[in-house]
Amino acid sequence: MKVSAGQVAVITGGASGIGLGLAEEFGSRGLKVVISDIRSDAIDAAIENLQKNGVECIGVVTDVADPLQVDQLAEASIARFGHVDIVCNNAGVVCKMAPMWEQTHQTWQWLTDVGLLGIVSGVRAFAPHFLERGVGHFVNTASVGGLTVLPYLTPYNAVKHAVVGMTESLNVELRGLNSEIGASVLCPGLVRTALGETSAMLKPAGAEVTEVIAGARSMDDAAAEFGLVLNPRDVAVATIEAIEAGRVHIMPAGAGAGDVKRRVESVLNDIPPKK
Repeated sequence: MKVSAGQVAVITGGASGIGLGLAEEFGSRGLKVVISDIRSDAIDAAIENLQKNGVECIGVVTDVADPLQVDQLAEASIARFGHVDIVCNNAGVVCKMAPMWEQTHQTWQWLTDVGLLGIVSGVRAFAPHFLERGVGHFVNTASVGGLTVLPYLTPYNAVKHAVVGMTESLNVELRGLNSEIGASVLCPGLVRTALGETSAMLKPAGAEVTEVIAGARSMDDAAAEFGLVLNPRDVAVATIEAIEAGRVHIMPAGAGAGDVKRRVESVLNDIPPKK
């Protein structure tokens, strides 16, 4: 799918981080943008900055954990712009770092409701529109953690694995009906965002997020151990390149490729030989 001026992109979790990077990059290429987020104040700030740069955009407050609100997002987007070409199901949160057996049920429920079922709702809301128009593309945000192992972040790890598998199947289903409609899964490594802080601010009762404290290890410290830290706009550019190339898996700068390869090799090694 060619990404071009005049198209319309809807982005959940679009008021900050990767979502805002996507909005800025789409807008710089002449696309019209719908910013969806649970935080109305963050939407207002994002819309103001986009409009200063000449981007035609609107904001829609949406809690993706509520399917009815996602349906309303689709209705508002189509009512304003007439059609939608790209949907980035990007909203997500992160959990506390702890062994799996210490993660609360509420934490599991929250991450699943937002990071997995929020995407399900996005697909259910917009897929009929894509199929009716005969064109469209989903970008579902997972993580390199959806392709490898993330101990002590098991709820996050599990949800991201589910998003990867779901998107792979979704792409086959859509392409089987119309080759002009598809889906990609975004699997970035380290990205310079405030995901931890935002998650801590939004967490419901009983859900747990690791507290960010003064003097904690910075992104640059983590980069020294794990490799490159990308900016959201870098991720956005890689995403658009992947959409246009028809790639299902989007791995900006190849982050985590070694870990992914080792995981795949470990799976292959565990397959018993034929007798």
